[in-house]
Amino acid sequence: MIILAATPIGNLGDASRRLIEVLENATVVAAEDTRTTQRLLRALNIENRPRLIALHDHNEKHKAAELAALAADEDVVVVSDAGMPAISDPGYGLVAEAVAQGVTVTAIPGPSAVIMALAISGMPTDRFTFEGFLPRKPGERRQTLRAVAAEPRTMIFFESPSRLASSLADMGAAFGDDRRIAVCRELTKMFEEVRRGTAPELIEWAEAGVKGEIVIVVEGAAPVAASVEDAGAQVQALVASGMRLKDACAEVAAATGLSSRDLYQQALASRTR
Repeated sequence: MIILAATPIGNLGDASRRLIEVLENATVVAAEDTRTTQRLLRALNIENRPRLIALHDHNEKHKAAELAALAADEDVVVVSDAGMPAISDPGYGLVAEAVAQGVTVTAIPGPSAVIMALAISGMPTDRFTFEGFLPRKPGERRQTLRAVAAEPRTMIFFESPSRLASSLADMGAAFGDDRRIAVCRELTKMFEEVRRGTAPELIEWAEAGVKGEIVIVVEGAAPVAASVEDAGAQVQALVASGMRLKDACAEVAAATGLSSRDLYQQALASRTR
C-alpha cells in the first residue's frame, strides 16, 4: 500500500509513535528531499536505512506509475520535508495514480501547519478553505486575492517571508482594511509567533523583516445582503449546475445571511407553479 506519513513541521517531539514505527520497518520511502529524510531518520534515532526514492514536484508525474506499481507488492512510505504529503507538497499525483491502479492508500496523521494555524488564529473554524501559496508575481497575486474577496469562509494561505509585507498590502486592497488577519510564524518551533490585526496594522511589522515559515489566516467576508428573489435565482443556478437543492440552499444562505430553510421552501414552491 501507499502510506502517507506526516512528519514534524518543526518540533521533533511531534513525531508520533506510529511514524517512528513505520520508518523503523520501512523498506521503501518516497521522499520530497532524500537528504532531509536522512537527517530526520538520524534525528529520530532510527537505525533503519530504507531505500530512498526522490519524489518531488519535478518528477512526480513520471514516478507516480512506477511507485504505485511497486506499492502493489510492498509498502511504500511517502514523506515530504514537513507535514502531510499531498497538502501543498508532492503526493497528490501518486495518490491519484494509486487509486487508478487499485492500490490501497492510507495515512499516518500528524502535524499540519494548515490546521494548527487555523486552530490558534482566533478565526471561525467551522468552515474554511486552504488556498496554498499565493502567486509570486504581484499582478497574479492581486488577481487571485480579488477572486476570493467575497469568500465567506476563513481562508488560509502560505507565503514567503520576503513577500509577506507586499501580500498583506494586496490583501488590504482586495479585502478591505478592516478584515481580521492572523500571521502565524515558525509554528511548533522555538520562535513561534502569532501576530493578529488588520492588514494596515501588520504591514509595518512585516516590513521590518520577518523570517521563517509563514501561514496567513484571513477572516471570511461578511454575508452580503441580498433580496430573496436574487438568492432564489442563485439557488436555481447552482441546482442547474448539478448541485443538490439542499446543498445549494445552504451555500447561498451562508453567503447571503438568509435562512436556508426559507430558500429551500421557496425553491420547492417555485417548482409547483
